[in-house]
Amino acid sequence: MSFKTILAGTALAFSTLAAGSAWAETIGFSQVGSEGDWRPAFSANMQNEAATYGIDLKFADAQGKQEEQLRAVRAFIAQGVDAIIIAPVVVTGWDQVLQEAKDANIPVFLVDRDVDVADKSLYVTRISADFNLEGKIAGAWLAQASLGNCKIVELQGTTGSAPAIERNAGFQAIIDQFPNMEIVQTQSGDFTTEGGKKVMEAFIKSTNNLEGICASFAHNDNMQLGAIQAMKEAGLNPGTDIKMVSVDYVPAMADALAAGEANASVELRSAVAEYIYPVILDYLKAPSDLPKWIVIPSDLHVAN
Repeated sequence: MSFKTILAGTALAFSTLAAGSAWAETIGFSQVGSEGDWRPAFSANMQNEAATYGIDLKFADAQGKQEEQLRAVRAFIAQGVDAIIIAPVVVTGWDQVLQEAKDANIPVFLVDRDVDVADKSLYVTRISADFNLEGKIAGAWLAQASLGNCKIVELQGTTGSAPAIERNAGFQAIIDQFPNMEIVQTQSGDFTTEGGKKVMEAFIKSTNNLEGICASFAHNDNMQLGAIQAMKEAGLNPGTDIKMVSVDYVPAMADALAAGEANASVELRSAVAEYIYPVILDYLKAPSDLPKWIVIPSDLHVAN
């Protein structure tokens, strides 16, 4: 048998074990839901890449309900999975179930969103983008684009969620440095296109067709895409009459930027399995203290 044949056989055996079984790690993943375009893409990436990393992924969609997440996490604990991944619906209400996972010696990893717990040792680390920084990037772009003179309507994400809290805080921290910049109206559109359209329709009505409004800041692209629809139906020109800045950079927003109907979007990567799975697998092989937050980078995209 040649050396090449031996190597090929070894590679085949390794790939079979990795994808198949004795070496596979079983990981439970409790996902927020499927709102917008970004989250389904994130879920698909995590599911599609699991086998590549030798992971048997148990996926649970919470449909935006924390009680469903708590139920899923407890089911994972009962199944005796090797690790649990949570993308939390909201930041509060996690202490008890995370303690249950710790008592069962099952490490928990947060992805995308954060939790607010008294004991940070209840989870290993959070692997995500910096939502606060995303808000700051959006605010800095708008400050430059408006020369620091802008009245803003804000389409917030789901109330109590980490992205909504942190993107607002980051954006506000930047515009607070400019006396002539302020958010004059804010309302939650729950990260959905339909929600964003309804919120913008309300803003249009309450401001006499956005009179005096300089910009729309949306916590995600789908709400902004809904806002664009509402503005066009009202005879306004989004991207021209009103500056449009949001977060995610989903494909439909890339199209809106190209069409001049939006001005800027801060990218939140959806293909992040390559950032998440290696951290978890390395930890399972050799548990060690990790930073409580491993940051996934973000980029700014603007219309040409």
